[in-house]
Amino acid sequence: MEVRDLMSTDVIAVGPKTSIRDAARLMYRYQVSGVPVVDIDDRLLGIVTEGDFLRMEIERLESGNIPEDVASVMTRTVKTIPPEMDVTGAARFMQAEDVKRLVVAEDGKVVGIISRFDIVAAFTRPDDLIEDEIREDLIRRVLFVDPETVEVAVANGIVTFVGSIGTRTEARLVEELARRLDGVVEVRNQLTWRLDDTDQTTHDEVRS
Repeated sequence: MEVRDLMSTDVIAVGPKTSIRDAARLMYRYQVSGVPVVDIDDRLLGIVTEGDFLRMEIERLESGNIPEDVASVMTRTVKTIPPEMDVTGAARFMQAEDVKRLVVAEDGKVVGIISRFDIVAAFTRPDDLIEDEIREDLIRRVLFVDPETVEVAVANGIVTFVGSIGTRTEARLVEELARRLDGVVEVRNQLTWRLDDTDQTTHDEVRS
């Protein structure tokens, strides 16, 4: 499962000229500990967090200076992750950096946010529900394959495929689709196939 499968794409963000007060109101309203700061093209400029507000308050008490906009207090160096990162890798990254959420960026643009809650919620999905979705939705309805011909086992979010399937492409596809399901942490694909439809030699023989 990749980060793109769990991240929220409805990102609460602010511009660099957003007032401190308005940014604080947004964070309070949506109960988040930080918001990305972006330009008009959604390119990431920084992030403003609860920690930035605390530092601002200390500065205000010591010097009497009150910043007017988030550009004055935001953290400009932001740790981001790509949407194709494995969810397990994202979880390890959060733990190493001791953060509650991460900005997901692609080509410098903010495309989503993923939080610890998003990951925990996905990993607590029951194995039997995952197995049922794989059998009925992926194997039967997407690939039009009889689920009884493929052995599917799910234990602690780890999916194992055993058996024989029609083509090599189908074997790859069922693995890729399974990885994207909520609750799947790993896929062990032991499927064999009756036809290697990716082999150009095979295609030439069929055409002849």
